[in-house]
Amino acid sequence: MTSSASLAPPPLVSQAPLSLGAKVRLLGVVLVIVTLAESLGPLQFNLGPGKVVLLPMLWALLMAAVWGLAQGRLPGALAISTRLQGLAGALLNAALLLFVVKLSLTVGSALPMIRQAGWALFFQEFGHALGTLALGLPLALLLGIKREAVGATFSVGREGNLVIIGEKYGMASAEGRGVLAEYITGTVLGALFIAVLAGFVTSLNVFDPRSLAMGAGVGSGSLMAAALGAITAQLPPEQAKEVTAIAATSNLLTAVVGFYFTLFLSLPLCAWLYERLEPVLGRVTRRGRQPQTGAAELPAMDGAVPSMHGLSLPDTVLTWALMVASVMIGNAISHRVPLWVSLEGMLIVVAIVAVVGAAKRLLPRMPLVLVLSIVATVVGIPGLLPFSDTVLTLTTPLNFMAFTTPVLALAGFSVAKDLPLFRRLGWRIVVVSLTATAGTFLGATLIAEFFH
Repeated sequence: MTSSASLAPPPLVSQAPLSLGAKVRLLGVVLVIVTLAESLGPLQFNLGPGKVVLLPMLWALLMAAVWGLAQGRLPGALAISTRLQGLAGALLNAALLLFVVKLSLTVGSALPMIRQAGWALFFQEFGHALGTLALGLPLALLLGIKREAVGATFSVGREGNLVIIGEKYGMASAEGRGVLAEYITGTVLGALFIAVLAGFVTSLNVFDPRSLAMGAGVGSGSLMAAALGAITAQLPPEQAKEVTAIAATSNLLTAVVGFYFTLFLSLPLCAWLYERLEPVLGRVTRRGRQPQTGAAELPAMDGAVPSMHGLSLPDTVLTWALMVASVMIGNAISHRVPLWVSLEGMLIVVAIVAVVGAAKRLLPRMPLVLVLSIVATVVGIPGLLPFSDTVLTLTTPLNFMAFTTPVLALAGFSVAKDLPLFRRLGWRIVVVSLTATAGTFLGATLIAEFFH
């Protein structure tokens, strides 16, 4: 999920740059959606032995997606064009950086609690690495999917995994089509799916909340936000802080170490299992012809996966302004935090991002998210630096959930932009992709539970 649900679209050389007015219109619509979503609040309903929790962040995602799809039916002052939806995906990158700072500050302030998690944090990574193929690969073969199954089930298919498949097989290969299908499915449905799943599993009261937190750290900021929000909504506030810190640590571990797990462990294992399981499980759907997977109809890689380039400084500042205003609104409506209190904390968060971002411009090869996470974590350790306690005092009132609503609103517009591609995937590969996402969450949760 970045680490995000979607990135910026490929540059369109033939089109004029978006005007400042158009960008401000996008930000204004996002603020309206955030206000409506926070005002609606959470909704819970029973589903069998458990319950499903629909939080403001999910209302924001759904409202933004519908708003984007309805662009042709809205007045010009309200319409969010496809190009603006692409910009929303780009702004999501910058918004997630502020989200990362908040999580990392929480990690720093809760290091003693995280230390108690011990080896569970390390070994749960095997669940993230292997859970996808444990559930997804057999299902894919039973549904008649061929080599696309390797790309779709060796991981949750975020940006780093696209690079791995592209280098080993090429994106025009069957494996390339499979990982692209997983990428698009996760972009369009991932946050909604994992939020419902995590909320339902939490409500069963079977797993330790710390185990669920580790399961939520799938290596994508938006997916982790969705899962963690559904988990913490069912916990007391004092426990929610510990769970948030553990999930943030797990997510960082998955994003960094998980790349090597998938490269050297889960991908070779997935390819090896495919060669041995396909002749057996593939017979179930083999009827003398190769079944249609849906993934074979996917477009070529060029243009399907958005550009990885960063935003311009003016667009970055606009994103910061959007996040500051959105968090202030969400904190005031849902958590009764005064606006000026939230503003003080957000200025600290923006300052940390700005300092690390300036270093990134001077050192282009520096891994931005990793360094940002480390810096914010160190700053958040109580008493370590002369200003650490002041930073924690100012940022603690910023509720984690207030960050997730604008993040998923931006992701919702990306959903609308990617929906035409999503329709071409075919139902089999979509089911397999969502099953792989469930596998990484449940696999890590089960392994972590062993230690708890």
